[in-house]
Amino acid sequence: MTLFSLLSPVELVLAFAIAVLAGLVKGMVGFAMPTIFISGLSTVLPPDLALAGLIFPTLITNGIQALRQGTAAAMASIRRFRVFLLAGFVCLLIGAQLVARVEVSTFLFLIGAPMAVFAIIQLLGIRLPLSGGSLRVEAGAGALAGFVGGMSGVWGPPTVAYLTALETPKQDQIRIQGVVYGLGAVALVAAHLSSGVLRAETVPFSLLLIGPALLGMWVGLKLQDRIDQATFRKVTLIVLLVAALNLLRRSLLG
Repeated sequence: MTLFSLLSPVELVLAFAIAVLAGLVKGMVGFAMPTIFISGLSTVLPPDLALAGLIFPTLITNGIQALRQGTAAAMASIRRFRVFLLAGFVCLLIGAQLVARVEVSTFLFLIGAPMAVFAIIQLLGIRLPLSGGSLRVEAGAGALAGFVGGMSGVWGPPTVAYLTALETPKQDQIRIQGVVYGLGAVALVAAHLSSGVLRAETVPFSLLLIGPALLGMWVGLKLQDRIDQATFRKVTLIVLLVAALNLLRRSLLG
C-alpha cells in the first residue's frame, strides 16, 4: 500500500493548505498547530491518518520554538515543569494505545469538547489564578494534557490553560509551550510507532507536511512582529472554537 492509495491528489493539496494555516497560527501565538491539523485533516481524512499527518510537522516546529532562546533557557523550563512533563508523558503513552479502540464519534468528541471549553473560557476573559506551588495540580494538568495528546495529538488547550492560570510571562510561556509540546511530540512519535498510527504508508504523508508547516510558521513569526498579538490571539481562539464546534457536530450528528 502506498501513500496515494490512502488519499487523492485533492486531499493532499487540502492537507498542504491546512499545514500552512496550522504553521501560520503556530508562528503567531505559539500553539494550536495540532488542534488545527487534527480538526482540519479529520474533516477529509480518517482520524488515524489525520493524527499521523500532524506528528512530524509538530515535532520539528516545536523544536524550533523551544530552542529559539537557546538551550539553557529550554533546560530551565524542563526543570521548572518536570512534574507536568513526567505526568504528561506517562498518560500520553496510555492515551496513544486507545486510539485504535475508540469509535470515531467518541474520538472526535474527546478532542472537540476540551477545545470548545478552553476557547470559550479564554474569549470570556475568565482567569483561574494558581499559586504555582501545588504539585498535585501540576501533575493533574500534565496528566490531562498527556492523555488527550496521546489520543489526538492535541495537548495545547490544557497546557495553555495551566500556564495562563499561573500568569506566566508571555515570552516564557511561548518558550515553555515549545519545550512541553516538543517533548510531547517526541513521546508521540514513540507511542504511535507502537500503536500502528505511524507506519510505512503514513510516515511519508507526515514528512511531506513539514515543508508547508514551516512555511506557515515563518509567515506567522513575521506577522507576530508587526501586528498586535492580542488581536491575533482572539482571532485564533475564535478559529479554535469554530473548529471545536465542527468536531462536536461531526461527533454527535455523524
